[in-house]
Order: sequence, then C-alpha cells, then structure tokens
Amino acid sequence: MATNATPGLQIAAVKQCASASPCFSKLTNVSFGFESKSRSCTELRSSSYVSPTKLSQSFKSVSVKYERMVPKAMSGASDKAPASGLPIDLRGKRAFIAGIADDNGYGWAIAKALAAAGAEILVGTWVPALNIFETSLRRGKFDESRVLPDGSLMEIAKVYPLDAVYDSPEDVPEDVKANKRYAGSSNWTVKEAVESVKQDFGTIDILVHSLANGPEVSKPLLETSRKGYLAAVSASSYSFVSLLRHFLPIINPGGASISLTYIASERIIPGYGGGMSSAKAALESDTKVLAFEAGRKNKVRVNTISAGPLGSRAAKAIGFIDMMINYSLENAPLQKELYAEEVGNAAAFLVSPLASAITGATIYVDNGLNTMGVGVDSPAFEGLDIPKDNKS
Repeated sequence: MATNATPGLQIAAVKQCASASPCFSKLTNVSFGFESKSRSCTELRSSSYVSPTKLSQSFKSVSVKYERMVPKAMSGASDKAPASGLPIDLRGKRAFIAGIADDNGYGWAIAKALAAAGAEILVGTWVPALNIFETSLRRGKFDESRVLPDGSLMEIAKVYPLDAVYDSPEDVPEDVKANKRYAGSSNWTVKEAVESVKQDFGTIDILVHSLANGPEVSKPLLETSRKGYLAAVSASSYSFVSLLRHFLPIINPGGASISLTYIASERIIPGYGGGMSSAKAALESDTKVLAFEAGRKNKVRVNTISAGPLGSRAAKAIGFIDMMINYSLENAPLQKELYAEEVGNAAAFLVSPLASAITGATIYVDNGLNTMGVGVDSPAFEGLDIPKDNKS
C-alpha cells in the first residue's frame, strides 16, 4: 500500500470520550473528532422483567464513563505526516442515499461518512418533507452537523424528490396526486427518480436505503389491519427491492448497496408492531436473495446493517425509543451509547473496496446487544457478579 496520505476516511484509532445524555434529539450531530474529551454521563437503568406499561417506572440512575473509537479522516493537504492505517477511499464514487429528511438519523450519518471518505452525495427525500429539508439546507440550519473531519462541510450534489412506495406514475392514486403536500413536485416515483439521476449523472456506485414507515407501528400485530401490515412491508421492505431493481442498470459493476434493519426482525420487541417486525424480517431475507441476483447480474454487493436504537426524529414515532436506548445501555456487552456516526462508519466500510468479499450479510452495529439472551438488569440476576463498565 502506498504510504502517502489520502483524503479518504482512515481506520486510525482516536480515543474520545462522550456523554450519554437523556436528550436524544441531537445524537447525530456529533461529528468525527480529533480532540480527546472526557465527560461523565448519567443513564437510566432499565428493567427487562416488567411489562412495557411499567417500564418507565423501573429506571435507576447510574454513572458511567466510557471511551469510544472514532475513525480519523486524513488529508494530504492538512496532514504533514503520512497516513498510518488502512484507508477507506471512496474518491470518484457517487452515492445515492434514499430517505434523508433531516440531519437527525442514520441516513444523514451514513451520508457524512461516505462524504468524509471522498464520495459524491446525492439524496432522495420524501416529497412532503422536501421543502423543509431543502430550505433548512439552504439557510444553513444543518451547517453544524455538515462539518467533516477536515473542517469542510459535506456537500450534497443534488436532492431529488422521492416517494419509494410508488414505482411509476401509473401506481400513484388520484388522492395522492391531488394532495397539496405533493404540489409543485414532479418525477418523484422510483422509476422517475432513477431516470432523473441517470440524466443528471449517468451512473452511481453506491445505493443506500434508509427509509421505513409503519402507519400502525404502535398496534400489536394481532390488532394490525391488512392495510397497515401491507403498507409497512411496502414502505420498509419492498421499497428496497424496487430501488435496487431500478438503479441496478446504472450502478457501476463492483458497486454496493446497503439498507438498515432492526433486531425486531428476529427477536420479540413489544411495542414495535404494525407489521414492522415482519417488514424487517423480509428486508433481511431479501438482502440474501438480492445479493445473489445483483451479484451475478452486475457484480453489485448487497448488505444490511442491523443498527441499535437511536433517538432520531423518525424513531420517536414508536413511542418508547428512550426506553430501548436505556435498555441497551444497561444490557449490551458494550455499556455505552450508540452513536449514529458508528453506523455511518460501518456503512462506509461495507460499500468500500475493503469489503469486496462481503455480500448478503446482516451486520450488527448495536454494541453487541443482539448477542444477549437475557436482560442482565433483571432482579433474577441480583445474586450474580455481573461485570459493569464502571471505569472512571
């Protein structure tokens, strides 16, 4: 490997401490950092043995400090010393991220990580949120969270209107066409959006699916209507199939596609209903089949990231995301908060040449919570000497 520094994302360990805060609305605003900081944090202790209705009464305060590893971006223009570490270099690559509507979620974090590694960023935004997103972007409201490791701001080459529930104009119901939230926008079905990208840029190298919707997510599965169930699968699972099907002809051979899933696909998460658990299970199953078909047809890799709970604006819709975050803090092998940028870093690796032999995989980025068979904060384990992260 050449020893010259590159402007790509480097896998170089930078120790940094951060705080786990009960204010979860700004988690994704944490940018890649160079400085070492130490802060104490207070977390709520969850209890895994009670019903969801009593869960909020079961928390207990604990004080935890931890360290997290953050990749450092190195630029030949700003660093005199040669880069030490393996570079994630996406210069010359173009990525389309479907599902970004603000700067507070995994999609945004993935876009930042890809941009830090040198990729050109295109975004597909849900039509009803398009005006607010573009206005906020234009007025600089996202500038703080656009900051990249080298101090520059992430640039978005173009924002496209997108509603991935509809494949083509013929699929759009009349009431949606007449809806004032769609007024003034055009070419927003999957087929039309892909045609617009092809006309503007020719090809892409990376496709990211970061969208989901379950209109009845707060309902138990037994109370979910057929319409609500199918809507969840359509928006959260089939939308990935449709996006990849339409984009595949213009994804350069050797390209990659990723989606975001959740452990409810394989474990029971009470409260995550409305068919959303089924949609995530379908998404993971489809990932394997699509990996085979897209790999054989166009040498494109397909993976999905099973991310832990994050207090994003979209996640607030399920109603108990804060409880899930605190449950993870108490029970995961790594007793620390999960940051959106950690998912972004994993995505940057998966779409890079460093992951050239990885496809059809579900990659867990959840501090190891997926490995646990029990909630160790249960009183049933009070007599056991269970180690805790009490580093100071």
